[in-house]
Amino acid sequence: QVQLVESGGGLVQPSGSLRLSCAASGFTFSAYQMSWYRQAPGKERELVAAITSHGDYTNYADSVKGRFTISRDNEKNTVYLQMNSLKPEDTAVYYCNARAIVVLHPSTIDYWGQGTQVTVSS
Repeated sequence: QVQLVESGGGLVQPSGSLRLSCAASGFTFSAYQMSWYRQAPGKERELVAAITSHGDYTNYADSVKGRFTISRDNEKNTVYLQMNSLKPEDTAVYYCNARAIVVLHPSTIDYWGQGTQVTVSS
């Protein structure tokens, strides 16, 4: 069974740091792009960061560039999000996403974690 389990969220003060982890199982992790999304109350889900299947390329939302770093360890089937210089507007539920492109159709396969709460507040 496919599982994506996020951890590392919590309450942190502005300018603080957190490291989120997403442990994957039940699928070929190295064949999937991994991403972090977040959703704040009353707002739509947004892409925070993405990393290609072997970690060659990364992409970030403008709002987190220079502050967040996505990385992955394919031997551990885990993707990370290092979050530095946190701001109140970073408060959201953060979700781990795994995506594979099926080129024949074309289409995508997506798996999602249950999310972890990040709250940035004084």
